Amino acid sequence: MKRWNIRKHNHEEVKLLSNALKISPLVAALLITRGFETEEKAYKFLNPTYEDLHEPHLLKGMKDAVKRVLKAVENQEKILVWGDYDVDGTTGTVVLRKALEILGAQTGYHVPHRFTEGYGLNIEKLKEAKEKGYTLAISVDTGSRAFEAADWAKENGMDLIITDHHLSDEQKGNPNAFAIVNPNQTGCEYPDKNLAGVGVAFKLAHALLREKGREKLVEGFLKMVAIGTIADIMRLTGENRAIVALGLRDLPKATNYGLKALMEVADCNNEMTSYDIGFRIAPRINAAGRMDEALTVIKLFEAKTFEKAREYAEVLDKRNRERQTVQRQISELAFQEYIDGGGSAKQTHIAVVAGEGWHRGVIGLAASRITDKLYRPSLVISMENGIGHGSARSIEKYHLHDALEHCKELFEKFGGHAAACGFTIKSENIDTLREKLNLHAAGILTDDDLIPEIKIDAVVSSQTMNLDVVKELKQLEPFGAGNPKPKFVTKDLFLTDEPLVMKEKHLKMRLADKNGKTFEAVWWDGVDKSKEQTLKPKTRIELAYTPEANTWNGNTRLQLVVEDLRTDN
Repeated sequence: MKRWNIRKHNHEEVKLLSNALKISPLVAALLITRGFETEEKAYKFLNPTYEDLHEPHLLKGMKDAVKRVLKAVENQEKILVWGDYDVDGTTGTVVLRKALEILGAQTGYHVPHRFTEGYGLNIEKLKEAKEKGYTLAISVDTGSRAFEAADWAKENGMDLIITDHHLSDEQKGNPNAFAIVNPNQTGCEYPDKNLAGVGVAFKLAHALLREKGREKLVEGFLKMVAIGTIADIMRLTGENRAIVALGLRDLPKATNYGLKALMEVADCNNEMTSYDIGFRIAPRINAAGRMDEALTVIKLFEAKTFEKAREYAEVLDKRNRERQTVQRQISELAFQEYIDGGGSAKQTHIAVVAGEGWHRGVIGLAASRITDKLYRPSLVISMENGIGHGSARSIEKYHLHDALEHCKELFEKFGGHAAACGFTIKSENIDTLREKLNLHAAGILTDDDLIPEIKIDAVVSSQTMNLDVVKELKQLEPFGAGNPKPKFVTKDLFLTDEPLVMKEKHLKMRLADKNGKTFEAVWWDGVDKSKEQTLKPKTRIELAYTPEANTWNGNTRLQLVVEDLRTDN
């Protein structure tokens, strides 16, 4: 059972904002609860513009980075762009390479192979680049903890500029690089700390293009920046909201062959939403680095013909289907390992599971599945030759990076955020890690913290819920982290028929109110989630849901996507 946290509204405030902006009271109420309570704040939120982007030079290290890159361009030095292998890193690599190409720079790129090289900068590949004549390397979405690589670069006459958004080591501080551009580094007063890695790379690209009188080209980069920002689950508020809103608006007009081919393969229509990116575009890009090598993504977006781009897009589509199959297998194995290891009786607060040879490309996705299912932080570890490569996901009230910091002596290396981390660990340390983390979490998490909470935006009567509401809610898009799709509760609904089971795990339900107004509802993974409920005709239901427009064969109908429900039995 989930906890329902139903927001309360000040009707006078709602009325004032509704009248001032000529918006519906429902949209006004949603804006107020999301922190946009004044007319000015709400108007700005509803109307993101290019002017909402901050000055790039507010980023600490930007001045030195721009100066060094322009010197390299002028002297025709070879510049290596080093990107991470996820969507954020690969889109950032494409953005920066394109900007440098416009400036006439000589560039190459490297995206490490997840399995043979692992995460981050490594000395071996920097050494190879140095031998090929590269004198400047720029990292994208990585590098904040690349101490050894930075030291090697400095000692061997290669300048390193780090662009990243990850947290640096609290004790060691920053690596010894030529320049570091990261809104989250100590001493950086940039007004928005939520930029993705591609966002930081974009800021460098913006500053460089402006310096050379090419600023009018900057807005065209936002399509790619939007994809990386959504995929990395960054907060879609502030500057990111402007980046994503403008990028999504322009995506249907994309001229990049790779983008067009990928949208075609992913069956994306004219109007693009953050959902299309998060569930159709991003998984296909991510699949490249998860299943094989992420270099395919760069080749896709830099393809010179549509035919070539389409080939690469087909490869990504195939990799994504492989990823789905392997993800299901590893998720099942990982959950079984948790059960076999004693389940919640042994691991009261955190699930730590390990398996020999589990596919390292999907362990993060398996961790997400376990966290969703158990509502516990989880660590899934793939063992190979006594070394574990792990991925971790957390819940709202538990800062994962701080937790790993608490056990840092057990890791070979680790890094990440509050919600997600990656690490390597020796097999002999896993039992100690499981014990230590569960003790640590027990001291922080309350019983309530371990019950998933649904934040419900408003109680809506069945008579007022219709497609017009869905249309009004579009004003709040793009939805995502920091600006979730609104969730509502409607009371006194009744099941009219037995729920229909789809693909053995989802439920489709027909509901009606006391006046006979009917609704169609779909509950993803409803078979598993409804185990404690009795759902039969005439069951009275209180429904927590997100309303959506479902278009099929040219007909658009209201569909309620179930978050949770309560029955009268």
